[in-house]
Amino acid sequence: MRRTRKRSTLANRAIAASAALILGGGGLLAANVYASAGEGWYGSWQQEQDQKPLNAGQQMSTIDCPEVANGLPEVPDQARAEVDRELANMDTQITEAYQRFADQKEQIQQDPAFAQNAILNPLKDKRVAAIGRIVIAIDRIAQRPSGLESLAPCSLRADDTNQVKDQNGDFGQGGDGQDQGGQDQGQDQGQDQGGQDQGQGQDQGQDPGQGQGQGQGQGQAGNGPVAADFVDIQNVQPNVRNPRKQSGASRGSFVTDCGRNENGKFNPDNVIVAPGVSNGAHHMHDYVGNQANDAFASDDDLARGQTTCRNQGDKSTYFWPVLRLQNGQNENDANADGGGNDQNVGEILTPSQVTMNFVGNPVSKVTAMPKFLRIITGDAKAFTNGDANANASWSCTGFEDRQLKDKYPICPQGSQVVRTFKFQSCWDGQNTDSANHRTHVAFADQNGRCPNGFRAIPQLVQRIVYDVPQGTVFAVDSFPEQLHKPITDHGDFINVFNNRLMQQMVNCINGGRRCA
Repeated sequence: MRRTRKRSTLANRAIAASAALILGGGGLLAANVYASAGEGWYGSWQQEQDQKPLNAGQQMSTIDCPEVANGLPEVPDQARAEVDRELANMDTQITEAYQRFADQKEQIQQDPAFAQNAILNPLKDKRVAAIGRIVIAIDRIAQRPSGLESLAPCSLRADDTNQVKDQNGDFGQGGDGQDQGGQDQGQDQGQDQGGQDQGQGQDQGQDPGQGQGQGQGQGQAGNGPVAADFVDIQNVQPNVRNPRKQSGASRGSFVTDCGRNENGKFNPDNVIVAPGVSNGAHHMHDYVGNQANDAFASDDDLARGQTTCRNQGDKSTYFWPVLRLQNGQNENDANADGGGNDQNVGEILTPSQVTMNFVGNPVSKVTAMPKFLRIITGDAKAFTNGDANANASWSCTGFEDRQLKDKYPICPQGSQVVRTFKFQSCWDGQNTDSANHRTHVAFADQNGRCPNGFRAIPQLVQRIVYDVPQGTVFAVDSFPEQLHKPITDHGDFINVFNNRLMQQMVNCINGGRRCA
């Protein structure tokens, strides 16, 4: 069911036009842009290139802050709520600072010291205070953490070089090798840590004129995507490699059907990362399965909640960032948190297909997941954090032996866009969550073996398909400063299967059967 949508002010002023993206070997693919100067994300690009000053290498595109959650020790349960609130508060601080940065980008370009004094230093002070509150919360119950204050300073990241601005306003080399506003990493980096190759976005034959860093005016909200975030899937070489199944493998599978979010359940919360915090995600999520999920949902709320799953024994919650068309139209959230207030605008696209398949382990049997196990796969901040936890894949129907991590695919006529999430498949046997929401679960190695002390559980594989109109620019919702990069895509899951159905799943997978 489509939601009521209204035409944006931008679109009312603009004249719809069509510009060709010339992809080497890929022919001409039309992209919807707007003819008015400064209003098209690709149509205005050439004009921006012509107007770039000689110091274009020093143009900055976003704010880069260390992830404090990654530096935390084990957080006591009694302090978890307060710590999570402060981490969410720091996300809000970055969002607000990024908005000031975007609004004053021209002044920053003319006077780099302005950014330090007006944006970075005040942001650092706020982060120091928030970190101090985290330290106090943990210190009341457990050993006082040390060294977290070193994570307070943030920097600016350049559009089209590896340069970043440090706290003294000087330029230095960035060290994480991320796509800097459109610089292509090039070749496939190989298998991901789960043994399922996710591909690194080969950019073979893309017109280099599309691939340079771009600043304001890009995307419908001015902060991405940019042309270099896309690649013709036909120019990507097959790169999927799966581990070989051994004699003790669990070869079965279990499919659960929970719909495509036809009923339009959206919110910008994340009950895993920011429980009790409205708009904790700063981007909108699609939800299928449990309908009680919002920032304030307890385990009891989820257990009592309604579900869109065909089998009512599955009340699990499955959610991911929405995909939006950059077609000049806005959703009803154009002036709401998680939507336009966080630079996520455009028409939300309902998937044409969603499949959720639980599969086995290539070397061993699987054990049941504990109820209320929480798993996050991918990293919503991978553009600034680095790609260590990036785990979403992008492809096109008919080309799914070619998977991209850091590029959106341009699909040929008749082919649809595919997002795939392969969740962690090893559990520590004790915890349903952890301080960083990652260390209680793990990926199997390239041969399918779990780390020492971990046991294999059914692996959730989500496949989400979209019928994107040919030539239309699209992007996932993201934190504003993550610039809608494809590498920031991620998925979330909370297990609320009842015990009987979970055991049926395990028996099915271990018995080598295909069940639905």
